[in-house]
Amino acid sequence: MPVLVRKLTDGTELRGRVVETEAYLGGEDKASHSAGGKRKARNTAMFMKPVTIYGIYLCMNVSSQGEGAAVLLRSLEPLRGQDVMRGLRAAKRKAGAKILQEKELCNGPSKLCQALDIQRCFDHRDLATDTEVWLERDPERETVCAGEVVSAPRIGVESHGEWATKTLRFYLRGHPCVSVLNRDAERQMQSSTDLHNTEMERTV
Repeated sequence: MPVLVRKLTDGTELRGRVVETEAYLGGEDKASHSAGGKRKARNTAMFMKPVTIYGIYLCMNVSSQGEGAAVLLRSLEPLRGQDVMRGLRAAKRKAGAKILQEKELCNGPSKLCQALDIQRCFDHRDLATDTEVWLERDPERETVCAGEVVSAPRIGVESHGEWATKTLRFYLRGHPCVSVLNRDAERQMQSSTDLHNTEMERTV
């Protein structure tokens, strides 16, 4: 599993394991900023080489394989620098707001950007070579079993017809840092798993 690393100017490293993403498939995807294959100044990063940051809003997208395709990082599991993350989040919140739990630090696209101080000026940066923000492999969780990953419709694209129902959001099942759970998708997933197990038992 990938880990997002942010190195601050004082040398502090903030780390978070990616636990939720959304895929945007490029020109054919009506919910994508690159819908229709139209390349504009604001979405240029989506057409650049894979692992280029695209972030015109307070969200972090990473370009991927395919013309105009990208992956939105929706949630992270904080691994290092939680106190610093909490301070960065607090700076954007109202005075007197409750102290955030660790699972609340990065459980949303804008929240993770605030917690890791990912700024709009990071648009077009290359995560493979940048010295302030990058992705690396997680030695503790290099692989994830298919049964651990829930696929569900994306968030906030309800007005985009058939693309609103496509299951292009992926998250770790049961993980406390996921932004929004989809109980219907989880139940369907469990039913499929139960059916598969039953069929396997019959063949033994």
